[in-house]
Amino acid sequence: MDITFEQVGFCYQKNSPFETRALQDVNVTIESGSYTAIIGHTGSGKSTLLQHLNALLLPTEGTVTLGDRVIKAGEKQKGLRDLRERVGIVFQFPEAQLFEETVEKDICFGPLNFGVSEEDAKARARKVIVEVGLTEEILTRSPFELSGGQMRRVAIAGVLAMDPRVLVLDEPTAGLDPNGRKEIMEMFATLHQTKGLTTILVTHSMEDAAAYAEKIILMKAGTVQQIATPREIFSEPDVLTDLGLSVPDVVHFQRRFEERFAVKLGKTCLTIDELVGEMLPHLGKGVASQ
Repeated sequence: MDITFEQVGFCYQKNSPFETRALQDVNVTIESGSYTAIIGHTGSGKSTLLQHLNALLLPTEGTVTLGDRVIKAGEKQKGLRDLRERVGIVFQFPEAQLFEETVEKDICFGPLNFGVSEEDAKARARKVIVEVGLTEEILTRSPFELSGGQMRRVAIAGVLAMDPRVLVLDEPTAGLDPNGRKEIMEMFATLHQTKGLTTILVTHSMEDAAAYAEKIILMKAGTVQQIATPREIFSEPDVLTDLGLSVPDVVHFQRRFEERFAVKLGKTCLTIDELVGEMLPHLGKGVASQ
């Protein structure tokens, strides 16, 4: 389902002495089936925007349209259950939310709470546990006997068991080592493709934004600064630096190469293979001997 923000603003503790503005005049559309990353410095409004995606927060100004559901500021909202079933959010350290005595019960908790029969909930648990790279035998174990990586996958399985059409990922690799991070991000990429999900990644990792997103929303001080492709976003590293953000390592290396040898490559490279392909003609001309 398409998601549209029209002139959306949000204030915490509105009309009180502690009122704090978090979003201002946000206008953005996230197309159904797309993979979008949201980046920005701490305090830029990323997390507040995220919580509007399944009405955990309601706009204090403007309109949020989620599929066929229109949420306008100032209007009372009822029947948000269906929306929250369609939009699944994987928060940072989701394993901290595990609490049941077995993995199966933990995964089934959400579907059962939304009226799914016990038989169907267990069937979903058997399906999603495989989708997150674990085996069915783990369903009978206590989640607290598992490794940290396994616990995170179980928590993700609990979100997938709701059968969402939109998957929102809030720093989903926080605390993982590089190998664990890559495995989790590749898993989400596979789920995005095979299930036809709309995937929204909120991240501080420019590497992940460059590698997986089709579009990037760049936020600053509660507003949308830019919406563009990863190649367009990372072609302006000075803009990111001014916002306190970094660029992917491959973009940083390209920039140093161009400065060192006074050349300009044909495009901003997002992968090592792209960079090697762009560098080779210049190396062949003897640039490396400078």
